[in-house]
Order: sequence, then C-alpha cells, then structure tokens
Amino acid sequence: MILKDDLIVLLNNIESARIERTESINDTDKFSKAVCAFANDLPNTGKPGYLVIGANDRSGHPIGLQVTDELLRNLGGLRSDGNILPLPAISIEKFTLSGGDVAVVEVQPSDMPPVRYKGQVWVRIGPRRAVANEHEERILTERRASHAKNFDIWPVKEAKISDLSQRLFSDYRNSIIDPETIAENHRSIEEQLASLRFFDLLGSCPTFAGILLFGTNPRYYIPGAYIQFLKFPGTVMTDTPTDQLEISGTVPNMADIVKDKIIAYNQTNMKHGDSLRDIITPDYPEWAFREFLHNALIHRDYQSNAPIRFYWFEDRVEIQSPGGLYGRVTVDTMMRVNDYRNPVIAEAMKALGYVNRFGFGIQNAQKLLKENANPSAEITADQHTVLVIIRKGKS
Repeated sequence: MILKDDLIVLLNNIESARIERTESINDTDKFSKAVCAFANDLPNTGKPGYLVIGANDRSGHPIGLQVTDELLRNLGGLRSDGNILPLPAISIEKFTLSGGDVAVVEVQPSDMPPVRYKGQVWVRIGPRRAVANEHEERILTERRASHAKNFDIWPVKEAKISDLSQRLFSDYRNSIIDPETIAENHRSIEEQLASLRFFDLLGSCPTFAGILLFGTNPRYYIPGAYIQFLKFPGTVMTDTPTDQLEISGTVPNMADIVKDKIIAYNQTNMKHGDSLRDIITPDYPEWAFREFLHNALIHRDYQSNAPIRFYWFEDRVEIQSPGGLYGRVTVDTMMRVNDYRNPVIAEAMKALGYVNRFGFGIQNAQKLLKENANPSAEITADQHTVLVIIRKGKS
C-alpha cells in the first residue's frame, strides 16, 4: 500500500492518471468504474492506481470525512460482488490527514486485461475515465497474450475456431456484455472471443477456457475434463455401483448434469415440528453439493488427466478434485483467502449464475449444512487432490 507522504503528493497532482478523487461515500458504480480503469492500465505504466474517497476532485484536499468500518467493508465488497471481471488485486486502507480521513483503494494493473465492469471496459486517458473504444480494447487484449500465466488462457494450438459452438458463445456474450456495446460491435467472431479470453489471435486458435466453456468436444483436447459419478448402495467402494456415468462436455453442462443426479438421489425425510406441523427436510441441502461441485469445476487442475470424482454412498458424498489447493490458499485459510487457478472459467461461471459471490462458496455451503442439521463438510488436501466429504445428518 502507498505510504502516507506519497499519497499526499499524489493527491495534489491534479493531472495524474494514477489517482481518482471523490467526495461520495456510497457511489459503488463510480468506485467500480475507477477500479476497472486502473486495473486495465491502458498507458501500461505497470504502477498501481488509487481511488481516494474523501478528497475534493479539483483541489485534492480532504473534505473532513470520518472513515468508518462500514465504509471500508463496503469497499471490500468490490472484491466479491462479481461485477468487476476478472477480479483485480486491490488493497483498502484508511489514512488520517490534516484535513480529515480518506479511504484509499489501491488497484494493481491486471495480468489479464481487458477488465470489465458490468460488461464494459473502462480505461483512464490522462486524468479522465472513459469506456474503451475497439482499438484500445484490442491493445489490452494483445497485452494479455504477453502476460499469460494461467492455464485457462493458454492457446490450444491444435484447435480451430470450428471446435467452438458459436451459439453457446453468443448466449454467454449476451449475458456478460451490455446490449449497447454489442449493438456497436463490428469485430470478427475471433476478435469478440479474444476480447473475453476465449481465443488467441496470435496463434489463431481457441484458449483452454474457450474449449472448456464452448467446445463441441472439450475432452478431445483435455482428456481429464470429465466427472466420474458413482452411486453406491452401501458405505464402501467394494459395493457394486447402482449408477455410474462419465459426465463430460462443457463446464456448465457438466454442472447441470450432476445437478440432475443430486435432485434424483437426494431423499427427503418427514419430521414432526412445532404446532403439529410436519417438516420435510432433505438428506443434504442441494446448494451445498452444488457449491462444492462448482468449486471443483472452477479450481481443479485441468492439466491432470484425472477426473473429478463424485461418489455417492449411503451415508455420505465424496467430491475429489485433481490438483491441490492453489496459490496462497490452504485448508485453514480457504474461507477467507481467494486465489484462482482458472480465473477466466471462474469469471464465466459467475456470469452464468453458477457462482453468487466470489470467495463465499465454502462459507455458504457450510452454513447450509448446519441449517439442515448435517455435520460440517470435511475438507482435506495434498499437493495432488482436494477431497470434500459431506455426511448425512441424523434422521
């Protein structure tokens, strides 16, 4: 985070492209546009940008604001609400200056531009902010190719654009890009795909994210991209499965097929409640299963040839995902620390409604289990796999 003395210098530099000042404390729309523009770093400075709440835009002077914990929490929500995609690295801190407090949001340049806020790409041109034109967006797209670190934006050199379903992409594009931008779009389908990280213009081929989300046969290029579903009549794997299926296809399609299995096998129980009313409860809360499954689909290691294993026993369900925990995440910190092995897939699943808020899936699943009187899910991990065990509650 910026030092106090450096912040004061930057506040007084009215022409700087690296700072945006505002007196508003609740204009989330304005805050998000500023974060998006700094993350895109169109001038390619490689330096962070700063949104400063509590300073006059013209003079840079503090306005006498008292920064509260509630304001800092609201600013922290910019990380998790899923409107800024892909999620940039931001830090938030309160500074007390001679004229009052300011809240500072420090935004690091993204390795995966263009970053969008509600479907629009915002950039800074000198001291002003604007929606990127097609040329500026292309600059950001080409810059991303040189920064590519994550597997899901690597090019699939053997694949062609014909390996992607343009219908699926069109449906997705309509859900994530605002209609005005689509109406003004005169780019080729390759350029449209590339702007969302699903196509590599330099290699003239889809990325792994494109294949996994819109591919006509993802498993042809990614052999481990499937779910092994087994339903056992008892509690051990030596029992003969009563249902077994290799579930493949796009990531959303796999999630939907497993959802149908969950609905089919999740039995309900009748219990006597208060006021002589019967209460119907399921063996498991459906969304807890789905949270853990979606987590596996988003965070698994797709370079592994192993599938996700979804095993349904009489007393429990086990979900095993290939690839250990990623980046800074550990079993102890996964409820509060986010890191994404496949950020483009995570972004798409959020846009399609499979994820409600980033960083809250496991918390929500554990909460749902508790409310349904199930034990907390048991989560273990090593360098190769993550295993989640969800046990049936007492009848």
